[in-house]
Amino acid sequence: MKFLKEYWQSSQFLNFNLVERDTWVAQQASLIPENNSILDVGAGSCPYRKYFSHCDYKTQDFTSLSPEQLRGRSGYDKIDYVCDATNIPVTDANFDVIICTEVLEHVPEPIKVIYEFARILKPAGKILLTAPLGSGIHQEPYHFYGGYTPYWYQKFLTEAGFSDISIEPNGGFFKHYGQESIRFAQMTIPWKLNINIALRFLWVPLWLVLLPWFGLILPVACHFLDYLDKNKGFTIGYHVTATKKAA
Repeated sequence: MKFLKEYWQSSQFLNFNLVERDTWVAQQASLIPENNSILDVGAGSCPYRKYFSHCDYKTQDFTSLSPEQLRGRSGYDKIDYVCDATNIPVTDANFDVIICTEVLEHVPEPIKVIYEFARILKPAGKILLTAPLGSGIHQEPYHFYGGYTPYWYQKFLTEAGFSDISIEPNGGFFKHYGQESIRFAQMTIPWKLNINIALRFLWVPLWLVLLPWFGLILPVACHFLDYLDKNKGFTIGYHVTATKKAA
C-alpha cells in the first residue's frame, strides 16, 4: 500500500496537479541566481525548501493548521515569520523572490497580500504564484475563495506595481476530468461509504469492476487527450510569474 501511495503521488498521469506544479516550481527555482533572498509565503511543511538550497530561503506562515491539513501530514517545518501574510515583519524591499503556492484562497484579504508582496520585494524582484481556479473545500475553516482567474492576476498584480505578468494554465478540461475521476474512485471506496452493510456488500463487486476505469484508464487517457483543449477554461489553476517594476 505504501508503494502504491508513493507511486500515485509521483505519477504525472494520476496526480498531475501536484506533480506539474512541483515541476514548475523547480524550473523557476533553477533560474534564480545563487544567494538570492527568497520568502516562501504560506510555506507549511516547506516542500520547496530543497529547490532553493542555493538561495537564502526564508519562510512565513500563520501556523494554525493541524498536521493532517498540511502536505505530507508531517506538520510545519521551520517557519521564520509566524504572522499574517498581509503584515510580514520585514523592511521594505527585502527579498529578491517571493513564492506563494496554493495560499491565496486561504487568506481573507488576498489583494492586500499582493500589495504586501510588492512592499517587501526589491525593485525588479520576482513573484511566483499558484492558486486554484476551482477546488473543493479544504483546510477548513481557512478556505475563503473559490478560485482565481487570469483577469484577477492581470488586474491586481498590475495595480500593485507588477509587470511582465505570465499566466500559464495547469492543464485543461481533460486533465481536470481525469483528476475528478480518481476522486470518484476514492470517494466510493466501499468500506468508507456511510451506508448499511448490505448495500456496501452489494457495491463491492461493482466498485472493483469500475476501479480500473475510473482510477487508471480514464485518468491516463485524459492526460493524453488534454492537448485537444486549446482554451484551457476548465484548468485546475494557474502558474503565475510577475516582476516588480523598478521605478
